[in-house]
Amino acid sequence: MGRSPFPKGFTVADFLKHLGDMPPHRVRINPPPGEATERDVLKILDHENRLFELVDGTLVEKPTGVLESCLAGEINRWLGNYVEEHDLGILTVPDGTLRLMPGLVRMPDVAFISWKQLPNRKLPNEPIASLIPELAVEVLSESNRRGEMERKLREYFFTGTQLVWIVDPVQRIVDVHTAPDRFTRLKEGHVLDGGDLLLGFELPLERLFARVERTQTRRRRTRRRRGDQ
Repeated sequence: MGRSPFPKGFTVADFLKHLGDMPPHRVRINPPPGEATERDVLKILDHENRLFELVDGTLVEKPTGVLESCLAGEINRWLGNYVEEHDLGILTVPDGTLRLMPGLVRMPDVAFISWKQLPNRKLPNEPIASLIPELAVEVLSESNRRGEMERKLREYFFTGTQLVWIVDPVQRIVDVHTAPDRFTRLKEGHVLDGGDLLLGFELPLERLFARVERTQTRRRRTRRRRGDQ
């Protein structure tokens, strides 16, 4: 038997917490945690049409849903029009696999990548591209956990991301992060802008959430976070 990649005495509970308080049903055990590779990510995508991110040699399923997809599509449409008009770069959607660093593959719901990373101005043709999203958008789903998103924020900003939008369709808010622990919370009536990264971009949140049904059901346990209000 090979040597375990995890510390001695590491339990399943420890492992799920390490991944960001991950629900067990989203963690694939074949290949065994710690042994998965980028090839496994692509194989599942090709043969099962399911999205799995690669975290510390472990396959973690990216939750999807029609509502989340529609919101991501709307953000992609607004951003796409702006990015094309100003010839700034490219956008990817959830099945756009990005290698943030060796052994870490993430799939933002929307990602903006400027031409600075693609000096020849050609679309990447490798199945998993070593590109860092200058802007990453994550639309929360029911099974996303706070620890998971906090981990993603640390990864994004560590690898060079400048801006992260976390969209919560249940609370109808967007947290605009300029660092893992620094954010501004926008609500309906506010306008989401591109900051210094995408000067002039604006998306009224009333427009974004206009067709999202209001509900009193809280699909996730949430705690109020401190930030710029």
